[in-house]
Amino acid sequence: MLDICLLGTGGMMPLPYRWLTSMMARCRGSNLLIDCGEGTQVALKEKGWSPKPIDVICFTHYHADHISGLPGLLLTMGNAERVEPLTLVGPKGLERVVSALRTIAPELPFELKFVELTENREHMELGPYVIDAYRVNHNVICYGYSISIPRTGRFDVERAKAEAIPQKFWSRLQKGEEMEHEGRLLTPGMVLGPDRRGLKVTYCTDTRPVPVIAEYAAGADLFICEGMYGEKDKAAKAKEYKHMTFYEAAYLAREAQPAQMWLTHYSPSLTRPEEYMDEVRSIFPRAKAARDGWTMELEFDED
Repeated sequence: MLDICLLGTGGMMPLPYRWLTSMMARCRGSNLLIDCGEGTQVALKEKGWSPKPIDVICFTHYHADHISGLPGLLLTMGNAERVEPLTLVGPKGLERVVSALRTIAPELPFELKFVELTENREHMELGPYVIDAYRVNHNVICYGYSISIPRTGRFDVERAKAEAIPQKFWSRLQKGEEMEHEGRLLTPGMVLGPDRRGLKVTYCTDTRPVPVIAEYAAGADLFICEGMYGEKDKAAKAKEYKHMTFYEAAYLAREAQPAQMWLTHYSPSLTRPEEYMDEVRSIFPRAKAARDGWTMELEFDED
């Protein structure tokens, strides 16, 4: 299972009812955060989720509304007696930016590990998460992310018996381990069927609509996409500052066909996003104007 919570849906500046950009994923006891805008800690507290189990934080880019909440979050994690390393992922310059922010959070009881993105597309596995980062089109270097939870094939008892694999090794093979037994290498492929459909959430903000977004959002269980402006007269402003309108996001979703799309990263001037959703849903019917605190529990198919 994969739990998703959209902690903050605001862009540029927080509002009394809307925190800045942040999304949390939880899977198998490990938490992953994308962006850490101002108010992230408060949003976590309101949700009843703890920052202590966060193992990975991915940053789309280094504008303040996406990273300004980091120093306080790190201090809170340290005060919670966290000692396990924390991995930070983001565009080139990540260590320099975080080191500057840590001027006000200099002492931490845990190690920070940095993964700096330099290619247009990067793929990594961290804990239970398969992370695909892809470069988008903003006025600074910016990435979107797809977070996937793969699912292995079914355990085939008959194949295990035919391969004369002792039963004591079955569970370890099912978990993906390899081992040697009596001079023979035992692998998961000897006892598992083809991989089954996993879970996928695609997230992108602060970008113009570019084809790579729809490519990574294709078939996602949830596509969380920037909708900076709903007002039609803001289309030129979206182009100038390299953001997206609700309608541009909807066309990307129509191409990608995720199970559902949530709009996020609203302009402070956009106080009632729902007013624009009828036209958005005429483009992509499964679109929703998300609000702070929205949660989705994703589960594997019962095949």
